[in-house]
Amino acid sequence: EKFLESVEGNQNYPLLLLTLLEKSQDNVIRVCAAVTFKNYIKRNWRIVEDEPNKISDADRTAIKANIVNLMLSSPEQIQKQLSDAISIIGREDFPQKWPDLLTEMVTRFRSGDFHIINGVLRTAHSLFKRYRHEFKSNELWTEIKLVLDTFALPLTELFKATIELCQTHGNDINALKVLFSSLTLISKLFYSLNFQDLPEFFEDNMETWMTNFHSLLTLDNKLLQTDDEEEAGLLELLKSQICDNAALYAQKYDEEFQPYLPRFVTAIWNLLVSTGQEVKYDLLVSNAIQFLASVCERPHYKHLFEDHNTLTSICEKVIVPNMEFRSADEEAFEDNSEEYIRRDLEGSDIDTRRRAACDLVRGLCKFFEGPVTAIFSGYVNSMLAEYAKNPGQNWKHKDAAIYLVTSLASKAQTQKHGITQANELVNLTEFFVNHILPDLKSCNVNEFPVLKADAIKYVMIFRSQLPKEQLLQAVPLLIAHLQAESTVEHTYAAHALERLFTMRGPNNATLITSAELAPFTEQLLTNLFKALTLPGSAENEYIMKAIMRSFSLLQEAIVPYIPILIGQLTHKLLLVSKNPSKPHFNHYLFESLCLSVRITCKANPTTVISFEEALFPVFTEILQNDVQEFLPYVFQVMSLLLEIHSSSIPASYMALFPHLLQPALWERTGNIPPLVRLLQAYLEKGGASIAASAADKIPGLLGVFQKLIASKANDHQGFYLLNSIIENMPPESILQYRKQIFILLFQRLQSSKTTKFIKSFLVFVNLYCVKYGAIALQEIFDSIQPKMFGMVLEKIIIPEVQKVSGTVEKKICAVGITKILTECPAMMDTEYTKLWTPLLQALIGLFELPEDDSIPDDEHFIDIEDTPGYQTAFSQLAFAGRKEHDPIGDAVGNPKILLAQSLHKLSTACPGR
Repeated sequence: EKFLESVEGNQNYPLLLLTLLEKSQDNVIRVCAAVTFKNYIKRNWRIVEDEPNKISDADRTAIKANIVNLMLSSPEQIQKQLSDAISIIGREDFPQKWPDLLTEMVTRFRSGDFHIINGVLRTAHSLFKRYRHEFKSNELWTEIKLVLDTFALPLTELFKATIELCQTHGNDINALKVLFSSLTLISKLFYSLNFQDLPEFFEDNMETWMTNFHSLLTLDNKLLQTDDEEEAGLLELLKSQICDNAALYAQKYDEEFQPYLPRFVTAIWNLLVSTGQEVKYDLLVSNAIQFLASVCERPHYKHLFEDHNTLTSICEKVIVPNMEFRSADEEAFEDNSEEYIRRDLEGSDIDTRRRAACDLVRGLCKFFEGPVTAIFSGYVNSMLAEYAKNPGQNWKHKDAAIYLVTSLASKAQTQKHGITQANELVNLTEFFVNHILPDLKSCNVNEFPVLKADAIKYVMIFRSQLPKEQLLQAVPLLIAHLQAESTVEHTYAAHALERLFTMRGPNNATLITSAELAPFTEQLLTNLFKALTLPGSAENEYIMKAIMRSFSLLQEAIVPYIPILIGQLTHKLLLVSKNPSKPHFNHYLFESLCLSVRITCKANPTTVISFEEALFPVFTEILQNDVQEFLPYVFQVMSLLLEIHSSSIPASYMALFPHLLQPALWERTGNIPPLVRLLQAYLEKGGASIAASAADKIPGLLGVFQKLIASKANDHQGFYLLNSIIENMPPESILQYRKQIFILLFQRLQSSKTTKFIKSFLVFVNLYCVKYGAIALQEIFDSIQPKMFGMVLEKIIIPEVQKVSGTVEKKICAVGITKILTECPAMMDTEYTKLWTPLLQALIGLFELPEDDSIPDDEHFIDIEDTPGYQTAFSQLAFAGRKEHDPIGDAVGNPKILLAQSLHKLSTACPGR
């Protein structure tokens, strides 16, 4: 694999793969070649700005000329890989750079060979399914119109022909399997092509499509029924997609769809009442319920549901049966907890019966809240009564009751606050006291784990509705549940605590304070760390996030425990660095380390040394083994530690300095922001000692600046570094490089002048002026080229300085321009004098511009999920935050006063000018 990756940049490499895939006699080799080719396309086809084009134009053209044929003539396993490759290429190149792709595909519909036809349909599906979630734009509409003009009619003809063939071959199971997989793909394409808007063609042909969809929904072919209880068969998959298509039309195009709606409601209702509880029907049932849910909340279908008997029958026959906790759910709860949590907590349960039933309850409550709540209250009471008779036997009744109450009560929900709007008819507090609290208080945390998890989840989602004293009552109980053996149960406990800790109370503080947690602090920290040792939770991101949030909430209350905790955290870091597999877990782990450092060193800065002793051995190992995912984090924590040191740079850091300039480290985009920050920390703490003991490294430092400045994506990072060099290095140490720095900046201005670059350039020029004086600035410009200073003022500073944003940045520009106006003789009596007034006007404009005064969220409340990505994206640690640095500091409080004083001084020196 390593060898293949090393040669993949060579021309003809992809064509060799395709030849191998076509000609090889060995099937294993062909499949491997197909997978390798798809991954190669995935990695390299996209052309990224600032990066070299990784596939030559000749290869690109040859691939596009051959791949469709090759895909259609390959066996299914290879066909799928090549079809994926085509859709990756299509996403970038279709339609502009690959106009004949569709026509080439459509002509194959006439072949009559369904192996080929399904290859085309599968490729078209992967190409068009992005229409379901793209934002509207002219470009998108033009593309969809082009697709419809070429594709809609042949697709409709194929649909009709395939349905006829199904009748002809009604008794041939092998033919039916192929034909039904075609029908499912055609139905998926129908959904994608109709998603953005109702195309004229489909509106004109609605009769053909809807009549056939309806007859397919009611069709029951014995040959297509499967014995498998888990895996959905072709019939179920097709009907599920048709339910989706009907729901799309009912929601978006209800006027046009009205004539067909009643018969679809009847067909789907009959389908629901007659379908069993097996797992294989889950997708079908959930899509069918979602169809009813989308219909019942539209005002002009209201009459279909008004009758009390209809409501009762929906509740009894559809909702209650699909809320039951089935043995399949129980198996997932016990043996596949990660998947269960993802579905239940994170809402990836879109296709589960429970979620669909829940959505239907919400839909019905829109117009019939009273009757529906009344009907269900009866069910809830009888379920709870059943449970009370024999808890051991009937616990599933209570589970369903809690689920019903939850779906009835919740009207609106957000990730950040849980349920934000509740049904007035449900008394949440009473239900909590009578039915939830007893489960949380039970002294055996391992009894009825499903009900315990339900109870914890109830507290978590209704946290904004329950009074504070009940939440405080729940905290110690949740802490106890961190010890439960069930992974779901202790994960929910950690998640619930973490969510409670981020609730806001009055005046923007946390609702639950560090003082209120004091009686439980030790137990909380002990149980959280113990939970990480429970089977299945060694890298449980919810527990790690709860640790981070607890540290942040408790602040200095954690200091006494830090000596023990830091050992546990570094031990965990050493283990996960061997094979980083859980990005969120690792992120929260580093956040927790940063919090330990910040909180402890705030109280006592000298403790930074003991943190370095604990962390450096692990960091050294991570750096030596080049654990790519962790390097950006390590650099951030090191910056935090180095910034805490008050005097010079410790020797241990100086030893590392040369390694930070190695070009290989700077190749990875994720390393750039934290490395720049770390170099800035080095310069701030020891610019002079670098100049004295590592002067030979200055060219390397400037080399990094040169690399960053050349990239549009990273040029601002280059300026951060340059500004730190100007501000912190002794002037004589960089004297010989100054002119070259300016020349590089001018070259970049000529080759590509972006707003971001100009803003950074202005801040740098003014910082240079503040640091070295206005005369030095004018002289260096004019030494590069005569009259250059005037050109920069006229073409860049005067017209563009309004664009500078940020308080510190504006202050630097204001002080710099004031110096140019008042301390630069060349501005007084040369051809530059005509620029004096426009420059003063530009400066006044900068003062008068409205300030951006939006205050960012306090880091304690930041949700870290919003920082995406593992590979290229750099994950910013919220708790390693760097304070904004003002290079001018207190020397100038208010730049406006400085301007007035300087102008006064100038007019005294040059009266009458």
